[in-house]
Amino acid sequence: MTPLTRSDSPGPRVLLRRMRELMAEPLEPQARLDEIVRQIAANMVAEVCSLYILRADGVLELYATEGLNPGSVHLAQLRLGEGLVGTIAATARALNLNDAQKHPAFTYLPETGEEIYNSFLGVPILRAGRILGVLVVQNKAKRVYRDEETEALETVGMVVAEMVAAGSLEGLSRPGVVLDLSRPVMIEGAALADGIGLGSVVLHEPRVVVTNLFNEDVEGEVARLDGALSSLRISIEDMLSRRDIAAEGEHRAVLEAYRMFANDRGWVRKLEEAVRNGLTAEASVEKVQSDMRARMMHMADPYLRERLHDFDDLANRLLRQLMGQAADLFGEDGGGDAIIVCRNMGAAELLDYRREQVRGLVLEEGAATSHVVIVAKALGIPVVGQAKGAVSMAEKGDAIIVDGEKGVVHLRPPSDIEDVYAERVAFRALRQERYRQLRDQPSETKDGRRIRLLVNAGLLVDLPQLADSGADGVGLFRTELQFMVASAMPKTSEQERLYASVLDAAGDKPVTFRTLDVGGDKVLSYLHQSAEENPALGYRALRLALDKPGLMRTQLRALLRAAGGRELRVMFPMVTDMEELKQARDLISREFKQQTRFGHVMPRRLKLGAMIEVPSMLYQLDELMALVDFVSIGSNDLFQFFCAVDRGNAQIAGRFDDLSPPFLKALREILRAGERNDVSVTLCGEMAGQPLSAMALIALGFKSISMTTSSIGPVKAMLLELDAGDLSRELDAFLENRFRQGRLRDFLRDYAARNSIPL
Repeated sequence: MTPLTRSDSPGPRVLLRRMRELMAEPLEPQARLDEIVRQIAANMVAEVCSLYILRADGVLELYATEGLNPGSVHLAQLRLGEGLVGTIAATARALNLNDAQKHPAFTYLPETGEEIYNSFLGVPILRAGRILGVLVVQNKAKRVYRDEETEALETVGMVVAEMVAAGSLEGLSRPGVVLDLSRPVMIEGAALADGIGLGSVVLHEPRVVVTNLFNEDVEGEVARLDGALSSLRISIEDMLSRRDIAAEGEHRAVLEAYRMFANDRGWVRKLEEAVRNGLTAEASVEKVQSDMRARMMHMADPYLRERLHDFDDLANRLLRQLMGQAADLFGEDGGGDAIIVCRNMGAAELLDYRREQVRGLVLEEGAATSHVVIVAKALGIPVVGQAKGAVSMAEKGDAIIVDGEKGVVHLRPPSDIEDVYAERVAFRALRQERYRQLRDQPSETKDGRRIRLLVNAGLLVDLPQLADSGADGVGLFRTELQFMVASAMPKTSEQERLYASVLDAAGDKPVTFRTLDVGGDKVLSYLHQSAEENPALGYRALRLALDKPGLMRTQLRALLRAAGGRELRVMFPMVTDMEELKQARDLISREFKQQTRFGHVMPRRLKLGAMIEVPSMLYQLDELMALVDFVSIGSNDLFQFFCAVDRGNAQIAGRFDDLSPPFLKALREILRAGERNDVSVTLCGEMAGQPLSAMALIALGFKSISMTTSSIGPVKAMLLELDAGDLSRELDAFLENRFRQGRLRDFLRDYAARNSIPL
């Protein structure tokens, strides 16, 4: 057979027109598939055209063929990664071969009769970057298929993908076979916020559904595309020129990248080619976007993945321009059981959802220190991050389970998985009800030690839980959260309103406000900060605030005014030497005098405190306590610096235990210094919220610990059954035993088991 020339096939546009006519005909699904492969073979002068569909079990099944043995339809199968077809599906890349049987991945399927064919072109069938199947053409003659033929086959693949998405192909195979779009998926990620959520998928930025694939007027569609691109570029320029966008910072770099990509000729050329091949402007954007999403899934370089993500975001904006839709920043009404699924989102965007609707949050990115995760924790929303591919694999309304305990997401879970999680949720609910019954009981150990259980908070939404949990007050109010969820620096009046509302909500219960603790991993987009090699050890917290006295005095002024006539407790974060503390005390003293001079009502009592978060403070305890009314131990940072362990580094974080004798001895020294100086000591890190470690803290001598509101119940249930004096004696003996064996954590678990203490 003579090799085909460029003029032998009618071209992709003719093929697309035939597909449009075919989709309008009243055919049964199998008959439509059979006609699709026949039309492709005829258009591309191919002797074989075959369509493979990916099933839920990861098997590619032959659904239609022109040229191969028709008896092999629904019988011929390949696993993902098996053979040429399986390789295409596994890599999301086309294969164009002039001698297919010499390719190392070639697998012979005797039932198909394909051994006589040499040239091979296979393309993935993609929808939103997700592999749904493979389209193949073959010829006996050895040849390399042209680029426009590859483009035509990919475009037809979009038509098939929509048939799969619409459910048109369900039931064509043998009973019980489920296609990929509805198959159960388990995604392993990172557990970022505790809890379990069952519900339905709500895509934070829902994909625009393109229903009009075929164009009638090429030049008109090119003009629509050009117009939408122009509007997109103008909108990006507008964002860059806005006065409320800081001149520097990571967010601006993202916008600059968007501007560059929106003018990228390679991207625009691909869009125009797809239009000239017969697609509408919006379908061309979806096709190019889907190709890029598929590449992202197999991109190892994180920088390149991030750049492709930027293209993905830009394509979403362009689609909305073309379809006249405003960006849906706040998601859709997901009923009462919404699980938000997104690549990432800002903390303020999460607050725009109604709390009672949201059952969980799934992030393709995200870390424990992400602003949105901090807010989600405050709202009691379970979060799983680093859930790769969640957005492209999820469809609006899909059943989904978020396991914030194990860091797992179950998408479209089978009934047995749903039943297991339903039982776990019911058990947690029963346990919470038991904790609620303890709410009004005094938090007192069996041997009569009164322990103050305080909560950590940072938003007004935290305050209703103060009464619900039965907590004794707010041991740590993180004032930086107001700054983190805002797009610009909060004004004095805005800060004052928040602090007054917090004090009003707390009533006669104490509230300790920590002054602004930003820097390190808590970056404010509108506050310029240079990149640092070791941000946790760098320009942050009190260091930063003292260098920006205007910023700190504004906050102190708001706190003093908000607490007029009431007690005000102010705590300074990450104090490293006495000079810093003296400067901070001087600032608040000067502000107090100035506000009094102008007639503002000042607090009836002002108490100042400091956080102990760096090991150097262990050797300045008496000097420190001579300058403050109280101290609070930030055990998260103190332990991190004490053991030189980055808590965010999964490779080493698990090798260190904050329930270790050296660290507990350090905590005991702080308690002893507090007793010597008659200064109260509280601990407000994660240790306080875990019943086992809280048990150790109480045995050490802590009378005040602060935690998340969800931890109050479990910790109270533990301490009500604890004989603190008895454990204290055993713990001291363990700590002082030079020849001790085993871990302290195991010793504490054994003690709890022996004494029927609930953990």
